[in-house]
Amino acid sequence: MSEQEIALNPARPYLVRAIYEWICDNQFTPHLLVDATQPHTNVPVQFVKDGQIVLNIAPHAVHQLHMSNEAITFSARFGGVSQNIYVPLAAVMGIYPRENGRQGLFFDPSEYDNVTEQAPENQESTPNPTTPEKKKPSLRILD
Repeated sequence: MSEQEIALNPARPYLVRAIYEWICDNQFTPHLLVDATQPHTNVPVQFVKDGQIVLNIAPHAVHQLHMSNEAITFSARFGGVSQNIYVPLAAVMGIYPRENGRQGLFFDPSEYDNVTEQAPENQESTPNPTTPEKKKPSLRILD
């Protein structure tokens, strides 16, 4: 078989997990650069600037961080309000330490062009962040 016939999984999820571990092992603060315009991306829209958002994913800043081959999920507080975050791996533009942004890893945006995207499981379809849907405020008690 030639290389063209073999469908390889994108390397991005593996590299994100590895760089995240390296950043944490070196006592730095991992930040994720996200393209908030990608489908199914659920991030706090009020903090999106030019279609992008930078998320602090340090262990002390997030709750229930999970990095799968499809997405990065966690909950965190934004402006004092806890929110569930869903970032498909196709939306991850880079991961880097806040203390030294040059030693991170940034990705080719076309890597996911030929990958079939599926709607996330257990995740409602979210509107595009550029047109936020107004919701009634709600209060939720977290354990």
